[in-house]
Amino acid sequence: MPPRQEHHQRTRIRTLHGAGTVTRRTSASERKFRKEGSLTGHEAHGHAKALKHDTVYYVPLGGLEEVGRNCSFFEYNDEIVIIDMGIQFPEEETPGVDWIIPNTSYLEKKKKNIRGLLITHGHYDHFGAIPYVLERLGNPTIYGTRLIREIIQKRLSETPNVPKMHFIEIKNHDTVKLSEHFTAEFFGVSHTVPDTTGVALHTPAGVMVHFADFRLDYDQEDTVQNLQEFERLSKLGIHSLFLDSTNADFEGHSVSEKLVEANLEKTFLAAEGRIILSTFASMITRMAEIVKIAEKIGRKVVINGRSMKDNLEIAKQLGYIKYKPDTLVRIEELHKHKDNKILILSTGAQGQKSAGLMRIANGEHKQIHIKPGDTLIFSSSVIPGNERGVQTLKDNFARQGAVVITNNDLDIHSSGHAPGDDLTMIAKICKPKFIIPIHGFYFKRAANIQNMKKIGIGKERVILMDNGQVAELSRDNIVVTDKTVDAFYVLVDGLGVGDVKEVVLRDRQMLSQDGIFVMIAAVDAQTGKVKGSPDIISRGFIYLKESHELLAQSRHLVRRVIEESTTKMHPINWTHVRDNVREKLGSFLFQKTKRRPMVLPVIIEV
Repeated sequence: MPPRQEHHQRTRIRTLHGAGTVTRRTSASERKFRKEGSLTGHEAHGHAKALKHDTVYYVPLGGLEEVGRNCSFFEYNDEIVIIDMGIQFPEEETPGVDWIIPNTSYLEKKKKNIRGLLITHGHYDHFGAIPYVLERLGNPTIYGTRLIREIIQKRLSETPNVPKMHFIEIKNHDTVKLSEHFTAEFFGVSHTVPDTTGVALHTPAGVMVHFADFRLDYDQEDTVQNLQEFERLSKLGIHSLFLDSTNADFEGHSVSEKLVEANLEKTFLAAEGRIILSTFASMITRMAEIVKIAEKIGRKVVINGRSMKDNLEIAKQLGYIKYKPDTLVRIEELHKHKDNKILILSTGAQGQKSAGLMRIANGEHKQIHIKPGDTLIFSSSVIPGNERGVQTLKDNFARQGAVVITNNDLDIHSSGHAPGDDLTMIAKICKPKFIIPIHGFYFKRAANIQNMKKIGIGKERVILMDNGQVAELSRDNIVVTDKTVDAFYVLVDGLGVGDVKEVVLRDRQMLSQDGIFVMIAAVDAQTGKVKGSPDIISRGFIYLKESHELLAQSRHLVRRVIEESTTKMHPINWTHVRDNVREKLGSFLFQKTKRRPMVLPVIIEV
């Protein structure tokens, strides 16, 4: 999913006092603000005394009312620490939009106070907005693992006019002094991408433990070490536990990745023709399994999708994926191999219109065309809102003779998000004062009320927030205030960031629903009389060749409205005339068709 580009004059601002202090443990067991624009009562560059000496403010900017756009920050006096900066897939209500990113308007006003941007892992919904906001935030220091650094650097290299990234690489068990009052401890968690870390943020109000995206895979070697690490964190006296709630409404435990690997191999062996497998481009752990199985059973692997190819190369360079030099073949060499010796690994598992898989399904791909006997495998879950696109993929492949296999048929996908029983286990181990559910729609986050009730954590200790709400965290309490931060969608469309406003979306929706009706009339600038017959252009509204009567009536109406509007008007107010034509013609078209196209009158003065 390569990010698009935009950016202005380059601005370099040091946000850390020095480069930050990093220490390592070697043992594995070891809406708007108030008018002054500040949560603490500070001016943007002031140093006034905080309202309470131990009050830390927490604000989620995204991720709490959708899947994606994960971003939040903590603020104390003149210090701000941000966790994650992700993108979200566009929705049906945002036609023509490439990505949706967090609203950083408040952070931009206080960019000199940002002490660090902590990225928990290499999934786009947690880091993908960085190319669009890095300069706007004053180029703050980014903290993350080596894999995150390489993936972000690759995205930035594709984006013009962004400042050079200031990145400090961290490892599991590192402790970083971010500022006078914020210290971050990084700990490993299991997810579908390597090097995923949680963050224990030491603040004046206590220790805030942010688990990022995680699961408990009991067959993985590092799970025992992770559980020991969680035990250690509990001894710090955790104030709040920020828990991934993507699967909070499901009971049970995570599906083992070893089971997924075994089922994928079984499915591969049963396939008679080509295998076309689609998953997320950033699911590096899954891609490593797929390539390993393909080598084992003698299939060559073709990568279809630039972002997937980039991530695979980065993972190989860093040692997360290993394969023989001849395992991967170029897509142009596909025809040189027998169908039963090919596995095509493709992006587009969410039904994105421009992704590789949809182009194959629609017959628009230059090198890959569906054949009877192909097997399409979805090794991924469907993000809410993408169901229609995924169903279109399945239908198009099935119509052309392909066998379609999903996780409903066999466990060929394991979610990277812990279900309810695993969440309660984590809470029981960590023993926090409060639970703040993050990541996901409200009903999923609210499911944690029942989850935590099982282990004696009452409803009053499970704090449900929405994007843009402001919480005051003190030593023994959390208050969700009536203050709000702007957290509405910022839309990325081509090279533009934030320039697609609601009015633009309304216009696009109107065009997609009822089309456009353009009227062009040449009018005498002196007399206001229409010269000749007005021209009409219609797109998406009516078929001109079959609507002669309606067009004739429309031309007659336009002539009458223009000439009546200009009578006794000296000088002629052409803006008033155009508005009058738009209103009268729009009403007429609705009366005749019960549809409301976008009416665009063009008057040429002659």
